[in-house]
Amino acid sequence: MNIHRVTLPLTRNICRELRAGDAVSLSGVLYSARDAAHKRFIELLDSGKPLPFPPEGACVYYMGPSPAAPGAIIGAAGPTTSGRMDAYTPRLLGLGVLGMIGKGGRSVEVVAAMKQAGAVYFGALGGGGALLADRVREAEEIAFPDLGAEAVRRLLVEDFPAVVVIDCLGGDLYRGGREAYLKSLRVNCVFF
Repeated sequence: MNIHRVTLPLTRNICRELRAGDAVSLSGVLYSARDAAHKRFIELLDSGKPLPFPPEGACVYYMGPSPAAPGAIIGAAGPTTSGRMDAYTPRLLGLGVLGMIGKGGRSVEVVAAMKQAGAVYFGALGGGGALLADRVREAEEIAFPDLGAEAVRRLLVEDFPAVVVIDCLGGDLYRGGREAYLKSLRVNCVFF
């Protein structure tokens, strides 16, 4: 299997090279943020204030870590369900965010906004939070400390494994994979 080695932040050129189903290894800076932080992002923007991170080319990881063990950089760092961020995502994409990491499908509105922005959505291994935490080299809380595990963090990652779930053309691994599987059943099954 060919793995795309991607250095963050993302560019539109990088996003154009990726297709749904591609395996990637991400290195660079991710920003962790879940739904409570996303709600606050919109409140900041509505009041004319900037986001707590530079949005251009940013990749947002829908993750809230468990507490770090003594001496550890971060606790388990697995993805959360991305659909909870769908109401906020188009606005962030409009500001230059080009990547998101999570699990689960995205709404039609988010996919349309991704196509317009030239952005990609990566899937990370649900249930693999300990494995993914091993790829985090630095973790710094940068906003909303009162949110605890959902505070926004700047994460420096190295060889973070993910899969392109939705590409910038709207190709969707969940939809396409399901269709390919159903087609294989029709071709390979013999009914008696």
